Amino acid sequence: MSEITTDSTIDPALLDPDVKDISLAKPESMRQILLRRFLRHRLAVTGLIVLALITLSAVAAPLYKHDPEAISLRSKLEPPSWEHPMGTDDLGRDLLARILYGGRISLAVGVFATGLALFAGTVVGALAGFYGGIIDNALMRLTDLFLSFPSLFVLILLGAMIRDTPLAEYQGGLLTIVIVIAVLSWMVTARLVRATFLSLREMEYVEASRALGMSNWHIVVRHILPNAMGPIVVQGALLTAFAILTESGLSYLGFGIQPPTATWGNMLNDAQTYMTRYPWVAIFPGLMIFLTVISVNFVGDGLRDAFDPRSNR
Repeated sequence: MSEITTDSTIDPALLDPDVKDISLAKPESMRQILLRRFLRHRLAVTGLIVLALITLSAVAAPLYKHDPEAISLRSKLEPPSWEHPMGTDDLGRDLLARILYGGRISLAVGVFATGLALFAGTVVGALAGFYGGIIDNALMRLTDLFLSFPSLFVLILLGAMIRDTPLAEYQGGLLTIVIVIAVLSWMVTARLVRATFLSLREMEYVEASRALGMSNWHIVVRHILPNAMGPIVVQGALLTAFAILTESGLSYLGFGIQPPTATWGNMLNDAQTYMTRYPWVAIFPGLMIFLTVISVNFVGDGLRDAFDPRSNR
């Protein structure tokens, strides 16, 4: 009888009868796993597409033929038409142009306020979670103090106080709104990062790094923080939606970005008087806020499922 020989170089995974496709035997990188999980979340993919379209439209706003601040009293409160696809407001300004330019402000506030809040929250949470003890107690009590403030009331109060200070010229400016929103929205991130650091600092690879004499800064930046990025990214998506809603609410109440600069919030404020007889002046800005916020929330849900190690979807 002839002997059956086998090639020792054959991958054992290929001999597994349960493996139907050779590609399935190849290990996936973490990036591929996260992308695959995210793409299987249909609402998240849809939200990302809608958000990308809104962002591209805002970036391309200067290409639109109408000036958002051009007044034409002869064309005031016109319904949607070919010339004005979303109609005009009480001063004859093209609503589509104002929505496109207003989207630039609202999205900028969401992105920059979220960036500042994530940075502050990550620093506070990392220090509290890594060092513990007195530092942890002091930083968490500071976080509790900020959490006890009613955010909208404090935002309105700060907006009113700025009017009586030398900073009055910046009242309602983009930078002011971004800083105020960030100052009042970093606390949840700090608690989340602290909880993550408390669990990760006890891992074996952290103990091994300490045994090798690596500095605390090296351990935090190279080993712990990269493993805590999942929850931080998800929280960033949720904070973006919160910042956009907060800016819209402040502008609606008259304490946000001030006219004639267009934002979705102050467009709704201007539409209060006319929304019963001329509903388009309120429908379109409100629709843009709704689409943007729900899209960001869907993307956040998709990121949460993608970073969840227990997800097998």
